Amino acid sequence: EGNEPGDSMKITYSELLRRVCQFANVLRGQGVKKGDRVSIYLPMILELVVAMLACARIGALHSVVFAGFSADSLCERILDCGCSLLIT
Repeated sequence: EGNEPGDSMKITYSELLRRVCQFANVLRGQGVKKGDRVSIYLPMILELVVAMLACARIGALHSVVFAGFSADSLCERILDCGCSLLIT
């Protein structure tokens, strides 16, 4: 369910798994490995769930910063967790 009334999307577990595996491969291609820290700066959309599950799949730690935060707040959170990649 999205933020707006009537904004929704349906996805099967099979399709979700395919997207998660595909994005996990993208993360690996960017050099992310087990134990790395990744920040995710996205609104409440399907891609947020895919990114979180892809991080979990490869063993990377993830920190979600919702898109309503300011640039300064985002910067502080990135520096605090020492992330190696930001997903937007």
